[in-house]
Formats: sequence, structure tokens, C-alpha cells
Amino acid sequence: MPTLHWIGKEKVINHHMDVPFKVLEHKYHFSSESGLSGLKNEQDSSSSIQKSLNPINPNADKRSCNKIIHGDNLEALKALLPEYEGKIKCIYIDPPYNTGNEGWVYNDNVTDPKIKKWLGQVVGKESDDLSRHDKWLCMIYPRLKLLHKLLKEDGAIFISIDENEYSYLKLLCDEIFGRGNFIITVAWQKRYSRENRGIIGDAHEYIVAYAKNLQGFKQVAKKIKPTEDQTKIYKNPNNDPKGRWRAIPMTAQGYRPNQMYPIVAPKGKVHLPPEGRCWSMIESEFLRLKDENKIYFGKDNNSQPNVIRYLNEIEGFVPWSWWPSNEVGHTDEAKKEIHSFFGKTEAFDTPKPVRLINRILEIATDKQSIVLDSFAGSATTAHAVLNLNKQDGGNRKFILVEMEDYAETVTAERIKRVINGYGEIEGTGGSFDFYELGQPLFNEDGNLNEAVGTERIRNYVWYTETKTPMSELGFTGLMDKQDSSKIQKSANPKNPNSDNKHFLGNHNDTAYYFNYEPDEITTLNHEFLATMKTKAEQYVIYADNCLLTKEFMTKHHIIFKKIPRDITRF
Repeated sequence: MPTLHWIGKEKVINHHMDVPFKVLEHKYHFSSESGLSGLKNEQDSSSSIQKSLNPINPNADKRSCNKIIHGDNLEALKALLPEYEGKIKCIYIDPPYNTGNEGWVYNDNVTDPKIKKWLGQVVGKESDDLSRHDKWLCMIYPRLKLLHKLLKEDGAIFISIDENEYSYLKLLCDEIFGRGNFIITVAWQKRYSRENRGIIGDAHEYIVAYAKNLQGFKQVAKKIKPTEDQTKIYKNPNNDPKGRWRAIPMTAQGYRPNQMYPIVAPKGKVHLPPEGRCWSMIESEFLRLKDENKIYFGKDNNSQPNVIRYLNEIEGFVPWSWWPSNEVGHTDEAKKEIHSFFGKTEAFDTPKPVRLINRILEIATDKQSIVLDSFAGSATTAHAVLNLNKQDGGNRKFILVEMEDYAETVTAERIKRVINGYGEIEGTGGSFDFYELGQPLFNEDGNLNEAVGTERIRNYVWYTETKTPMSELGFTGLMDKQDSSKIQKSANPKNPNSDNKHFLGNHNDTAYYFNYEPDEITTLNHEFLATMKTKAEQYVIYADNCLLTKEFMTKHHIIFKKIPRDITRF
């Protein structure tokens, strides 16, 4: 398979592995019931939310699973891995198109100081000579790598793009997601009125769609609800009690001997398929439908056979790859949606309409799906999630990441108004939590950053060992260092007194211990072993030092890992 090469690729191909892991700092909770909770930071919340982070009763956590994260989306995606790797059902992103425009809030010329600084750090001096396309590829590649990790096995990613980078993006996704997992490129009609600029009017954009595993996605992909235009052809001229219907011709292209049988109409006329065609079904299926009065021979009961298709029998249609503006909206509609929240503004030059994202969600999600948008902008994706939940009673969750300063004043503010209602629009209800990217887990010298709190370090270690979040054992990963001792004393959610405070959990019959104290040197010795209560086939024990002999550890199936040297970086 051909691969794409560009200046700087060798510097970014594994950059997602080098991105520092940072913790997420909770800033506040917002819900339709109470508005802002007043929880301005982790310390302020210790008396309310943190008291409910109970490993014995994880459902006591008051926080929403909906997240809005302010910070660099590359670092934010890395921060999401311990809780969400392999769990995101649908990803939609609307990255910068790299058109060369300079007037955006999110500068799509990739000359934003934050991105230029990152290119200088990662790509090195070569970044001074990178073309616009090279810069764009350096920016998007590591983000796509992390998005691939987050995607569920039967999930799919949808990426908006135009001609500036479409060809490069397609090759990039072939490499990262696999050519065999390509679903389709959708053409979206973004304009509905004629434009007289250029040689040929620019009326559409693309949405590139890939699955994590195409066969798995095919099993869960949904059909879309028919639009009003699509249902106009269903009528009821004979007052059929079963409702509106249409007649579908029974001839199909091709030649199949077992589908060339003669059909006798009620008036005795014998019908054979036209030359070069056959009937669209075998004879036994035809006879079954005839018994059910679902074969139509026209008003005179003498014409070619048709199958009656009732409107109420249609669950949905397989969507086409052409999405016209009358079905999914257009750019002007999207701008009006933003203006309804914030008044006249040109901050977002090419926003996406809610109906467009709704179409994606209809195809790619079920009622319990997690939806991620790491280029959140004006929060259209979250708006669409909340709308669809209200329509079908779903419990989809959204995660938004926005790096620009308007993450609070636009991205989060729009969702507050969607939840509570705005103008003449009734609120959807719901809630979300707002986060900022916090400190890195490791200092520049490679040592653990004790300021992030012991529990977050423990959660990280557990994830690197098991690829599962500690929340699956009843932990939430949201405790700060002041309250971490409370959870550590009850490390086993099923039996709080069953083991010492350094016990992380038992996974695949391996017991994990993280013998760590911020202000002390810890040692794996016989005294520590005496405090361990969990029986397992193997033991993985972290500590600063080890006084046990290799022979003893081999005999008792003990693996020692030194802090911080042996803590995996991912």
C-alpha cells in the first residue's frame, strides 16, 4: 500500500508516545437542576462531591460523564486514555482545513503561536522550512493516532475536510486506521444558493469516515429515518387500512434461472421478466407475499407485478454518500444557530449545523454511546448529542476538547443554554463538567510529580499495567491528594479491610501493589509482604527499593518494579 511522506514525519510518527501525561483538573459542574454547582476547584469540592467518590458505592459520584476540557487537544487526548481507551463509539472532528485564511479564531493557516511552538519543539529546525501541508500533517498525525486508540472496536470516526487537505488526509487515515476500514467519503452540500465566484462554485465539503474495525461497525451501523421528502412517494389511493404505501417494480437487472418463472395476473395475463432482467425474488417468496396481499398488479389487475411497501414497515434507509442541505443543513443555517446564542458574530467562518452532526450520530451511535469531538469550536457536537437524547430518550455522553480561550465563554456557554433552553427553544436538560488540563504526572527529570496527588498516580500505574481504569474496581480517579488516604485504606471495594493501603487491585489473577509514600523511601521486604492479604498466582509490587532475593521472588511469583524507573510511559 502506498504511504504518505512529508518533511517532519519521522519526528512526529511516534510523538503521541512522548506527549506528557497531564491530569484533568475539575473546575465546576453544571446541570439543568442546579446550574453552576459552585465547585470552583478540587479543593472547594472536597466536602461535597469528593465525599461521594466512594469505592464501595461508585454510583454516589455526582459528576456528569459529559466533559468539556479546555487545553491543547493533543495533551487532552492523552489524558483521556486511562478512562476511555477503546470506549469511544463515535468521533467527529472538524480540524482546520489549512486554507491559508488568517482571520479565524482557530487559525487554520497553522501559524498559531501554540502550534508553531510545538512544531519547533517536536520537528526541530526543519519546521522553519515546512510548507503549509507539511505543517498540517505534523499537527494532525499524532492527534489521529491518539483518536484511533480511544475509538471503540465497533466505533467510527468522521472527519470534516475540504479540497485543501482531503487527498493527504485520506492517505493518512489509510495508514493509521487501515485502508480496509475505510467506510465512505460523504459529500456535504454546504451551500444551497448559487455562488458566482471562481471558475466553478464551491458548494460542498467532505466528511471522511473510517471504522476501527469495518466488519464490527457494519454490524452496528444504523439506518437513518426517512425525511419528509422521501416519504412523499408513499400514498394511500385505495384507503388501505395498513396505511400509506408505494409499489416497487419486481424486476431486477441480471439473469437468474430460478427467478425467471411466469407470473399470472388476476385477469389471467402471463408475465415474464423483460429481456435481460429477472424477478427480484424467488418464486416461494413471491407466493408468500401474494398470500399477504402485498403484490400489486396495477389498477386494472393486469400490469407487471409490483411489491407493496408500507411506510410503517420501513425502519430506515441506508444513507447515501451525498448529503444535501435540505436534509442535513448548510453553513448559513449553522451561522444562524450560533447567532441565536451569541448574536451576530464572525468568529466561526464555516460552522457545522446541528442537523449534520445529528445525521452522523444517527448512523454511528446507540443510546448509550460516548461521542468525542476534540476540535469542539462552538460545541455543535454536544448540542446534537443533547438534542438526540431528548428525541429518543437516549443516554449518550459527550466529550469536548477546545484549546482556544473561548472554551468557557462560547463552547461551554452554548451547552449551558441548550440544557436550560434559549429563546423559544425548550431546554434539553442534562449536565456537564468543565475541566482544565492540569500538571504533568512526571517532572522534567522523570520523577513523579507529587503535586498531582497519590491517587492519580495510583490510577495511572493501574492503567499502564492492566489497560483498564481503576473506576472499574469502584475508583473514580478524581480524588486529590488530601483525600487519597481515605480510598487507599479501603483499596478493595468489596472488602475494605481485606488488604493494606498499597493494594491496587487483582487483575487476571495478578495482584498489584504500589508501595509509595510522597515523603518516604519505600522498600519491598518481608515486613511488607506480611501486610499483604490478597492471594494470587502472581504479584507485581512497586517500591523504591527491594531487599528480597531473586530466588525468593521467583519461587513466590513476585515481580519487583522500581519507582519511578519501571512505571510505563505511554
